[in-house]
Amino acid sequence: MIRPALLILALSVLASPAQALKMSVWDRELQTKLGDGETVGGVFTARLVGNYQGPVVVLFALSDEEKLRGTYSTLKTRYDGALNDGQLSLQLPAGTDRAASAPNGALTLSKFLNLYRLRLTLQPTGETLSLPGLKVITPASSSAPLQAPARQGK
Repeated sequence: MIRPALLILALSVLASPAQALKMSVWDRELQTKLGDGETVGGVFTARLVGNYQGPVVVLFALSDEEKLRGTYSTLKTRYDGALNDGQLSLQLPAGTDRAASAPNGALTLSKFLNLYRLRLTLQPTGETLSLPGLKVITPASSSAPLQAPARQGK
């Protein structure tokens, strides 16, 4: 007869969700955080600033457990992308099989996460989003989207 405590332990290990894959979205200069997200089970929940337009850097962080298991073995830790009115697109590295199937080598966040068998859920942010590290930027008019600053040549 199996001891009840051992049975409960075995069932809890089998039922426990995977560790969280985390994402953070930053402006090109890595000064303003524009969004974040993480997995819970097979669902990736993301929050993105809706009034920003321009290039971004998307950073992914794996837990130690995910690294050991090789859960997301082809996932890079950094991707370039673009955020336009709350729609995030990631630029896939040239030469990868997945980049060849994507128009201009870019995929929306939803299609990108589908490659890893994750379903995207966007969390509503309302008109203002308060994230740790987010700079407060007041646009000239509340209806006009924020534009990324132009790069200055050296």
